[in-house]
Amino acid sequence: MSTQADLDLDWTAADDRAVDLIRVLAMDAVQKAGSGHPGTAMSLAPAAYLLFQRLLRHDPADPYWAGRDRFVLSCGHSSLTLYIQLYLSGYGLTLDDLKALRTWGSITPGHPEHRLTPGVETTTGPLGQGLGNAVGMAMASRRERGLFDPDAAPGTSPFDHFVYCFVSDGDIEEGISHEASSLAGHHRLGNLIVLYDDNQISIEDDTNIAKSEDVCARYEAYGWHVQRVSWRTADGYHENVPELYRAFLAAREHTGAPSLIALRTIIGWPAPNKQNTGAAHGSALGVPEVKATKEILHFDPEVDFPVEDEALGRAREVAERGKMLHADWEAPFAAWASANPERKALFDRLAARELPDGWTDRLPSFPADAKGMATRKASGAVLTAIGPALPELWGGSADLAESNLTTMEGQPSFIPVDHQTAMWPGNPYGRTMHFGIREHGMGAILNGIALHGGTRPYGGTFLVFSDYMRPSVRLAALMELPVTYVWTHDSIGLGEDGPTHQPIEHLWSLRNIPHLTVVRPGDANETVVAWRTILERARPAALCLTRQNLPVLDRSGDLSSAGGVARGGYVLADGSDVILIATGSEVSIALEAREQLAAGGVSARVVSMPCVEWFEDQGDAYRREVLPPGIRARVSVEAGITPPWRLFTGEAGASIGVDHFGASADYKTLYREFGITAERVAAAARDSLSRA
Repeated sequence: MSTQADLDLDWTAADDRAVDLIRVLAMDAVQKAGSGHPGTAMSLAPAAYLLFQRLLRHDPADPYWAGRDRFVLSCGHSSLTLYIQLYLSGYGLTLDDLKALRTWGSITPGHPEHRLTPGVETTTGPLGQGLGNAVGMAMASRRERGLFDPDAAPGTSPFDHFVYCFVSDGDIEEGISHEASSLAGHHRLGNLIVLYDDNQISIEDDTNIAKSEDVCARYEAYGWHVQRVSWRTADGYHENVPELYRAFLAAREHTGAPSLIALRTIIGWPAPNKQNTGAAHGSALGVPEVKATKEILHFDPEVDFPVEDEALGRAREVAERGKMLHADWEAPFAAWASANPERKALFDRLAARELPDGWTDRLPSFPADAKGMATRKASGAVLTAIGPALPELWGGSADLAESNLTTMEGQPSFIPVDHQTAMWPGNPYGRTMHFGIREHGMGAILNGIALHGGTRPYGGTFLVFSDYMRPSVRLAALMELPVTYVWTHDSIGLGEDGPTHQPIEHLWSLRNIPHLTVVRPGDANETVVAWRTILERARPAALCLTRQNLPVLDRSGDLSSAGGVARGGYVLADGSDVILIATGSEVSIALEAREQLAAGGVSARVVSMPCVEWFEDQGDAYRREVLPPGIRARVSVEAGITPPWRLFTGEAGASIGVDHFGASADYKTLYREFGITAERVAAAARDSLSRA
């Protein structure tokens, strides 16, 4: 029995031909490349075509239209699922781009890459990451609506849109999918619609070898709206596109929870010998199988990359649909802009990723204090101070708000009203995020927030648990997203929790990630400048902050201004015989060692180097000014591994640090027992002088 939805679908023989064309192009592209993943692109062809042609609000002529829906291909190995839709829809991809799949210089790399290919919303490939990004996009959509149009009725705002995501068994199996999906259900992200390609095949063939849980029941337990659609029937395999269309429409209507549509498919359909096998998942089908499949689909087996003008013309009709959707959006957007000039100005500023004039006037300045302040506390004070001037800045931590001090005082939590607590009042448009103990998911969600629009997210945990976040951090760096990590308890200085919580190798491990800025400020005022510089540069950045108090340095005498932090390394206190290079909590130790050396007639220069990356970005002249080549006697001091510091200390230099795991004791005992003291730094300086 036909429904109105079926009639609205208007599915013709030309659409069927376009779907089969997708399968052929997927086979040909992988065959030509000699590697790739054809099977999922073949079996998901009807679903992807349906989404782009009938459901997704997008305009191929304007891939960055603010009113568009978002599409995330979490199973990025099936990149052709996306590339072929972008080709068919008229995003500028050509048949030659498909032929260049996975080759040097192409815009069709092995996995989709953000900013490289028009229409690709995020870089995907590491499984589960895209799903986390999609959750972040859905959260960002809600936060942005709260900034721009909070009073509009549901579904009536120009800022209402959907986030669609395709996931595979691999995405579902990765633990990050639990973290992100659980949080999505908790927040009732009704604008998130996930299609789960339930084909029961992975690289090791039948997924029964490693997976047996009921995925739909799992998502129902998270609080998701779940539908099951199976194209495997008692009468054989039938790609019931109208049934899937109705499921998508039902998901869009169910706005009280995120939606999962579990679609049972056969991977590699209709390849006669390799369908439903692991062989169809991750390798070319082979020339005989490709030809046999083309014959089944009524394509010339001798023709590669066929054009099929009628099918392509039918698909390109989506450009007109997109133009109309865009035009329909412009009128309510213009009406909103006219009625809300201040919010429109905020929208424009965030879209341009510009900071407001005068925002730095709110930055605090801390008086000199020998008793000191933990840099985590200084960071919290910065957030509270600048919050009113930067509504785009929002974030939270992985259940460590009271330890990371990531909460802006007086700001409501981002939470459904009935989930707010006595400690954390809030609303769906709030500002303080609570990720729970989900560091991995938090990282991917932060990326999704940054990708969605102009807001600036931050997320906190202990530095040692950056390991849990590392795949997400790496992707943020790969995409150069303006995500800030607030990683506290940055060394053995956290004390009694012991070696499981004391980061040793982490600072240099993170410094090895290209495009990631790692900042370890030496006192409260360095922390202020670090935050300012991170926000001004809009790149992925990690603030590594102390649990223990550090002296707030008195810069009224011979010590330089903390403004030097913006250059990564600067001369904090001058000297001519030996250079002491320090970061974070060890800066004050280096200053104390300088005094001891001065008592013995040795002139020591102290260089505070909170950010190696920013220092390396400076010109050679400045670097030589800070670290004159003529001063070969050098000592680095940082409570972490020492070998990489040889880059700065040279052959005559020495390094004071921790090249072993920590221990459980108060931090003063640990510093003394592990030899991170002014006395040892001074002794190392003398030794370096003798070698130099």
